[in-house]
Order: sequence, then structure tokens, then C-alpha cells
Amino acid sequence: MANTNNGSTRKNLAASGATLAITQVKSAIGGKQKQRDTLRSLGLKRIGHTVTRTADEVTVGMVNAVPHLVAVEEVNNG
Repeated sequence: MANTNNGSTRKNLAASGATLAITQVKSAIGGKQKQRDTLRSLGLKRIGHTVTRTADEVTVGMVNAVPHLVAVEEVNNG
């Protein structure tokens, strides 16, 4: 699930028990209100801000809604 596409996220990330590091890489200015709300719900506040979340259905759905604004990496838990 690591990003290899120049800072962007591939579409249709799958839910799993993995831990994801989600980083905002692009501004939400000029985007739709729904996309800004999704970033805020993920806990992202500014470009370069990173949060770690479990890859459950809710989180994966939010990431898939704004793949052009975030970069996702799988975090090793061991």
C-alpha cells in the first residue's frame, strides 16, 4: 500500500488491519466543501501534516474520496 506515484495515492485502497500514515500533500483551497470536510474528518489540518489511522472501511473510504490530496504509506507495526 505504499505510495509510489509521486506523492499521490492509488485509487481503491482496500480495508485491512494495517496502520496507515496519511499525509496531506495538496491544498484543499478551491476544492469542494465535501473534500475539505473529508480532510478535516481524517484529522488533517495543513499540507505536510501526517496522521496515523487503522485501515478500516471508514478510513479507506475517506482516503479514496480524496486521493489527489493525500499520500498514504503503510506503517510497519513491529
